[in-house]
Amino acid sequence: MNQPVEFLPTLQDLVKCYQAFEAYSAANIRALGLTPPQFDIVATLGNTAGMTASVLGEKTLITKGTLTGVVDRLVARGWVERAAHDSDRRCQIVRLTPEGEALFAKIFPAHMAHMAACFAGVGAADHARWQAALQQMEQLFKKETP
Repeated sequence: MNQPVEFLPTLQDLVKCYQAFEAYSAANIRALGLTPPQFDIVATLGNTAGMTASVLGEKTLITKGTLTGVVDRLVARGWVERAAHDSDRRCQIVRLTPEGEALFAKIFPAHMAHMAACFAGVGAADHARWQAALQQMEQLFKKETP
């Protein structure tokens, strides 16, 4: 490929942006006493009646193989439980325990406040512009997915 690769700087900026976001977010999550995957599960389950593991996997950024281990560790800490599915005995519902609900009520607002600090002073027009650009880029990747 001897032609200039015009998209390479865009990919590099996208990766650098994600890495900066991840470092900023993960440091706060760890200070709250969780790993990022644990926070992802607790935040996803918060304010819900629970969901199957497959739905939880779709709604989080956690792969199926990792999801089971993270849920196991959350069960061991008493924050999550597995319960029988009402209509499908082959499935289990993963849901927060009362202790998990209390954890969610404490850590989710704290983390949202931490993230909001990054956006202090950013106006609605900037948010709209960024969202549109990111959604356009997402569609480029989805268009190419078989």
